[in-house]
Amino acid sequence: MSLLSTLTPLPVLVPLLGAAGTLVFGRQPRIQRFVMIFVLSVVVGICGVLLYLVDREGTTALQVGGWGTPIGITLVVDRLSAAMLLVSAIVLLAVSVYGAGQNIRDGDERQPTSIYRPTYLILTAGVSAAFLAGDLFNLFVGFEILLAASFVLLTVGATADRIRAGIAYVMVSMVSSLIFLTGIALAYAATGTLNLAQLAVRMGQVPNGIRMAVYAVLLVSFGIKAAVFPLSNWLPDSYPTAPAPVTAVFAGLLTKVGVYAIIRTHSLLFPDGGFDDVLLVCGLLTMVVGIFGAIAQSDIRRLLSFTLVSHIGYMVFGIGLSTAAGLSGAVFYVAHHILVQTALFLVVGLIERQAGSVSLRRLGGLAAASPLLAILFLVPALNLGGIPPFSGFIGKVALLQAGAAAGSVLAWVLVAGSVLTSLLTLYAMARVWSKAFWRPRVEAPEGHLTAAKPPTLVEDSTDMLYDERTDPGRMPLLMVGSTAALVVVGLCLTVFAGPILRIADRAADDLSNPAVYVGAVLGNSHTDAKGPIR
Repeated sequence: MSLLSTLTPLPVLVPLLGAAGTLVFGRQPRIQRFVMIFVLSVVVGICGVLLYLVDREGTTALQVGGWGTPIGITLVVDRLSAAMLLVSAIVLLAVSVYGAGQNIRDGDERQPTSIYRPTYLILTAGVSAAFLAGDLFNLFVGFEILLAASFVLLTVGATADRIRAGIAYVMVSMVSSLIFLTGIALAYAATGTLNLAQLAVRMGQVPNGIRMAVYAVLLVSFGIKAAVFPLSNWLPDSYPTAPAPVTAVFAGLLTKVGVYAIIRTHSLLFPDGGFDDVLLVCGLLTMVVGIFGAIAQSDIRRLLSFTLVSHIGYMVFGIGLSTAAGLSGAVFYVAHHILVQTALFLVVGLIERQAGSVSLRRLGGLAAASPLLAILFLVPALNLGGIPPFSGFIGKVALLQAGAAAGSVLAWVLVAGSVLTSLLTLYAMARVWSKAFWRPRVEAPEGHLTAAKPPTLVEDSTDMLYDERTDPGRMPLLMVGSTAALVVVGLCLTVFAGPILRIADRAADDLSNPAVYVGAVLGNSHTDAKGPIR
């Protein structure tokens, strides 16, 4: 067995073993914290090696337990899944260090960290399982692991707002899962398999109407998970109620698992582009509706939640073009957005600690109070807005060039919508900067009010006069350090944009040629009992 095959299951197994270890040390928070950070550091290293090996050796499939396709579980790692694994692992590690710093500063015996940390590692395993799944059913299993862990993390502390948001999140996720199960049943009934490689071969033999029905059902399910308009209304009300580390990792990662599922099924199972125009229209509406929603917000967390929805539209834009250039731009933009959006939500947690609020009606003077905090916000904010030379600009230019190369009227409309969304994103970020950082706090309508204590896992803060606040909002070193590290990693996408874009190009070439994936799983003949791949 090659080193690549040996490493393939470890992004799932290591976090699960780490979760068991943190449960063993549930009464020893320091050891538990060390285990979590150590495990995630190991996962980052494994994923980095996986990306290097896959980029050098090509797509690899592992048959778990030695059971062959389609009886056994197949794990497949290619350039797309390896890149997603690495970026996700980096984000999960940074957020775990951030959460550890927050707990060291504020934690007490009431903080449910003994449950939070193993659940966080289970979430990590679910993310990795979804990226590595070589069949629809185990992709579903990965999503369900995410759902179970997400509900615990979203409702940790058991406040009324969190329970309400958690119930809404679970209901939406259950509907999405039921639709996904329906799609799985339809795919199996039509082809007799759930293995993605075999599906790629056999879908060509399925009547067009049935094939489009399967595709439509899967798109609806994944569209809910990815928060694609008009299936995105649940997100802005669910994420902002959670603790800062939970909100950050949800915003950065969970919707991208849905985007990954759309990319994988679209390129592998339905490469004929039956719903490309639908994807392009949904991408445009996601961008425009999301950013107008962001402009209307006065709470920074809700504002960022709407920008999160908006920028999913860029990824759907690249997918809907069904070209190698479009997929390359989408892959690069997914990596960029995971890093930048997570960093911004971590900064919002620091703002809440420093100023006692995340409402623009209460904030002001943060640039003078904490120049470091101002820099930590400004860099990812400009990056999200697409200011050159940041990676946001590079990713958007790649998508715009792909849209212009496609040349259709709808593609040009998407190009215009992308530019408009980028300008409005910059306006939304400038609005936060001018109100929260630039103006004096006394000019804010409610600037005299603040939270007595920033909320952690257990939210028990109450309003009080800002001048009477006993906690000045010192920012712990680990929280600042992990946020700064994530901002720097985001900047690395700019500094090393050339090599990273070349990896994205190679990933897009693989996606545009399903025979690469099928050959890695079924063998180089690219055939099975039902006939050749299209």
